[in-house]
Amino acid sequence: MTLLLSTFDTPIGSLNLIADEHVLLAANLSSVKALKESLSAEVADREIKLVAKIPVISDLIADYFDGDLSALNAISVRQPGAHFSQAAWKAMKKIAPGKIISYSELAERAGSPAAIRAAGSACAKNAIVLVVPCHRIVKTGGALGNYAYGLNKKEWLLRHEGAL
Repeated sequence: MTLLLSTFDTPIGSLNLIADEHVLLAANLSSVKALKESLSAEVADREIKLVAKIPVISDLIADYFDGDLSALNAISVRQPGAHFSQAAWKAMKKIAPGKIISYSELAERAGSPAAIRAAGSACAKNAIVLVVPCHRIVKTGGALGNYAYGLNKKEWLLRHEGAL
């Protein structure tokens, strides 16, 4: 089955998306080339078709930027990664919009309280930006920490969600 590729204009820049039917496989705010490189080996060789919108997913993302902050919860995701990263991404998906947690709390929720650096690494390796909300993870004490696409974008997202 052909994968679908779409670029979506947002207030924080162009959001590139690749989906397998209704499952989002990758999303980034950088380049389509980097997006394709983040795909798992099992789907990387599949044909990719450029489309104006990805059914359901594009509408849910538009709803999020229009103020329905819970819309992203309805998007199914799949990305390659080690066991701990998978657990961390699953834990990130459970963080409600408008809430933030620390890297140490993410490590705990992912099942390895001592794995704080691994929690940070899972955020950095997250190939499905926004929908797997690594922007909701901050340093202990509340400092924003890092964000691959720039702290201004992380801050915008957290303000949009009412966390700041």
